[in-house]
Amino acid sequence: MLSLKGKVAFITGAAQGIGKSIARRLGEQGAGLAAVDINKQTLDKTADEFRKGGIEIKTYICDISNYTQTEELVKNVMNDFSKVDFIINNAGITRDGLIMRMSEQDWDLVLNINLKGAFNVCKAFTRDLLKQKSGRIINISSVIGLMGNAGQVNYASSKAGLLGLTKSLAKEFGSRNILVNAIAPGFIETEMTKALTDADREAYFKVIPLKRFGSPEDVANIVLFLCSDLSSYLTGQVIQCDGGMIM
Repeated sequence: MLSLKGKVAFITGAAQGIGKSIARRLGEQGAGLAAVDINKQTLDKTADEFRKGGIEIKTYICDISNYTQTEELVKNVMNDFSKVDFIINNAGITRDGLIMRMSEQDWDLVLNINLKGAFNVCKAFTRDLLKQKSGRIINISSVIGLMGNAGQVNYASSKAGLLGLTKSLAKEFGSRNILVNAIAPGFIETEMTKALTDADREAYFKVIPLKRFGSPEDVANIVLFLCSDLSSYLTGQVIQCDGGMIM
């Protein structure tokens, strides 16, 4: 039931962190990978690593906050693979700061990549998905989108917006057998969380009942489940991957 042989997965932010782990897990189960990132050097390194492990992968460089680029990207992916079964909107950035000091540029940049980027991808794929009458869309949100966080009004807003996008698309696409779900990771050990202070890390650790931080593989395992036949009656849901951090 977990074999994805013959399937194709499209993943944004695939060069490192959670996106790389998602790509690896789906590729290990037989899915062909359309891996997207803005960082060519890191993406090429990841692709070389995967190919050595026998994983089929094609790479694409794109600024997903630009719809014209995203539309061209989707055309190229469809030409290369002829179909896409799984769309994982994972690309995201932070530009933290209290609102009184946050620039309009930092607000726009985070919203444009984290939220508008997912909108652009979903919109560009819509016609193909509706023709297929099948597919899975998985949006990587965050517990910050559920609970908010001081100093992250832009990030929290973008991740909360992904939840609204998920539920709305689930209703739009349900009759065509296209399932749309979201994952809200908690504290996951990535390059992004390495930037936090020791005090911040300790504060997060205290409110996690499992008493450990998550790994990118923890998120990837849920993505695999959502891509598998085991989740065929699941849509419009938000799955928290946070060790019980918020309940």
